[in-house]
Amino acid sequence: MRTLSICLAVALASCLAADLALVQPKEVAEQVAAKGAHPAIFQVGPLMLYRAKRIPGAVYAGTASKPEGLEALKQAAGKLPRDREIVLYCGCCPWNNCPNVKPAVEALREMGFTHVKAMYVETNFATDWTQKGYPVETGGQ
Repeated sequence: MRTLSICLAVALASCLAADLALVQPKEVAEQVAAKGAHPAIFQVGPLMLYRAKRIPGAVYAGTASKPEGLEALKQAAGKLPRDREIVLYCGCCPWNNCPNVKPAVEALREMGFTHVKAMYVETNFATDWTQKGYPVETGGQ
């Protein structure tokens, strides 16, 4: 039974990753640290995570697994040029279980955005970003 669970988890992760352009946390950290233009970064997970610690410059765009969260994302991204690079991340749970990233990517693609990437958060934001020493902001909203 455990082997079947592992196989299902791997298959789900493969399917999810297959239709998403992924970016690694290290790459996002380098973009944030670089001078010049940065991608628009949206956190699409729970508000408590955004308030606790987030990527500097990230905008909270609602929990994308909920209709009101998708609407908040559409409002937040609505005035951006459709060719703007956008990075979405959640970090609430392991990548295989994340209910927020895929609906967020799909919503932005439906709006005509052509450079949308999902940050691959394998375990959670604390493990894959904060504990690696990448920069964070706190507070807000």
